[in-house]
Amino acid sequence: MVFFVFFAFVVLQRIVELVIAKRNETRMKEKGAIEFGEGHYKYIVLLHISFLLSAAGEVLFFHKNISPLWPILLLAFTGTQLLRVWAISSLGPYWNTKIIVLPEAEIIKKGPYRFIRHPNYTVVILEILLIPLLFQAYFTAMLFSVLNIFVLHIRIQEEERVLAAMTNYEKAFAKISRFTP
Repeated sequence: MVFFVFFAFVVLQRIVELVIAKRNETRMKEKGAIEFGEGHYKYIVLLHISFLLSAAGEVLFFHKNISPLWPILLLAFTGTQLLRVWAISSLGPYWNTKIIVLPEAEIIKKGPYRFIRHPNYTVVILEILLIPLLFQAYFTAMLFSVLNIFVLHIRIQEEERVLAAMTNYEKAFAKISRFTP
């Protein structure tokens, strides 16, 4: 029962994020923003859907229970969600699940972006580890953590290349780490 409630929360959260992203995409493109990385975006979507299905499958098929460390893991998960909300609200209409760049836009450097370049990717890295660990789905945690490294490597290279070419990204983030303060 706990798993179903938690899983429903995560899925609902993803749906809300996609609605926000689509709204922001429409508004940004109306202002002249350009989309990049379409070739790899489908793999990101596939990874996230497969991750959720794998976590659910591993928990249900192997009758996994909530971890004995659940208070710590749930606290860490809650912290990642707070970081996600902070990152999304800091970028406002510029936040998206896709790479959509408005040429010559000023890079936003507020909220968690004052400390790290990619707080939302940090959240994704942590979630792909924490969600399965919360329910002792160790195979899912390991497999998708590795797969996520490959996908994020491609994604971040493309995103930073485009931002550097079209905005003041390099100057704005010259002294800021990618994932950690």
